[in-house]
Amino acid sequence: MSTSAPPLPPARRVVRLHAPGGPANLVVEEIEISRAAPGEVLVRVHAAAITRGELEWPVDRLPAIPSYELSGVVAATGPDDEAPNVGDAVFALTPFDRDGAAADFTVVPAVCLAPKPLSLGHVESAALPMAGLTAWQGLFLHGALEEGQRVLIHGAAGGVGHIACQLARWRGAHVMATATGAGVEAAREFGAHEVIDRAGTRFEDVVGPVDLVFDTVGGDALVRSRSVLREGGRIVSVAEEPPEGVQATYFVVEPDREQLVELARLVDEKAVRPAIDSVFPLANAVKAFERVMTPGKRGKVVLEVQR
Repeated sequence: MSTSAPPLPPARRVVRLHAPGGPANLVVEEIEISRAAPGEVLVRVHAAAITRGELEWPVDRLPAIPSYELSGVVAATGPDDEAPNVGDAVFALTPFDRDGAAADFTVVPAVCLAPKPLSLGHVESAALPMAGLTAWQGLFLHGALEEGQRVLIHGAAGGVGHIACQLARWRGAHVMATATGAGVEAAREFGAHEVIDRAGTRFEDVVGPVDLVFDTVGGDALVRSRSVLREGGRIVSVAEEPPEGVQATYFVVEPDREQLVELARLVDEKAVRPAIDSVFPLANAVKAFERVMTPGKRGKVVLEVQR
């Protein structure tokens, strides 16, 4: 049965990309508020996280609202008995083929929404969905990582890599990682048993045979990864297509409510924590997207929409 939490404003603030070309073409403006159709939920967005390169994704459907990770509160539902209740705190990775969450309110398919982690605020919760789901799907769905196996994670201090370290450690794997600079110590803090500084060491010279390479950086490191695989080992990459001649998978993350429920449980059990680089108000979305493109950041850049 459809419910709503009055009052809903007639308009909503949004960040929209009006033309290709990056942050300079983002505009904060007001547009008519959307309504939830059957199977959808209107969420009052409290925080929305952003990802490097995402302004290149919707250029065939402009103007478009970016940000596909959110944490917020259900404001209204469509006529769907399976939907969350008005007032529920939720978080989600939203589909990439529709408008995102850089807005006061956004409409989300109900199937994507999961209860927000109890131990996190909205800003931290918004930082979890894309990195968490990417790491989960890469390690467990595509990588079939099991307890006692050996995994090498490239880019272990990055947005996906730092969650992958924690999940692999939780699963009971022996976690080896590559990183550079301050990322070396960060990877250790996030659970890696061994960390190789790519700036001074070739990982294949010090890493023994591994069951899985989980790659988040691509390039030469990905090509050279075949040399550290044991017989039957596999490579999973989210950066680019892996080399031929080995068991390998390249994938793009997909929204998944049940996996978010598991991630929220692990967060509340203190097994996983997301890293935050910086937080910007919605009105400063241009600066936020400029920050996400800056080398050397650690963790997610988040838009705080509601305080």
